[in-house]
Amino acid sequence: MTRKYLKFTDYLVEKLKNPTEAEAFLDAATTAYEEDGDTASFMLALRYLTEAQGGVRALSERTHLDRKNLYKVLTGKTKPGLATTMSIIKGLGFHLVPKVMRREHIRSNLN
Repeated sequence: MTRKYLKFTDYLVEKLKNPTEAEAFLDAATTAYEEDGDTASFMLALRYLTEAQGGVRALSERTHLDRKNLYKVLTGKTKPGLATTMSIIKGLGFHLVPKVMRREHIRSNLN
């Protein structure tokens, strides 16, 4: 008997269709971005969320962002500005919630 395997990305996208899983995933991606500043990795996380919600075309329609430019942003070919990033996050049904940082964390980020 042959086992059927899923690709990890297919498995991930399927899991991200669950709003609770998607929220936890975005929270983890945001935390990682705060720590390492890796825009490409953060955009990859948003791309997986986009795929889970119907793809780039659907997100483009919800955000009124150009589909081709949106694709470039989500594939890391161009770095988005804050307004574009916030439009994507909002189009995915999320908003960012400010959290107070501990003093030790603030000092380490300033140095």
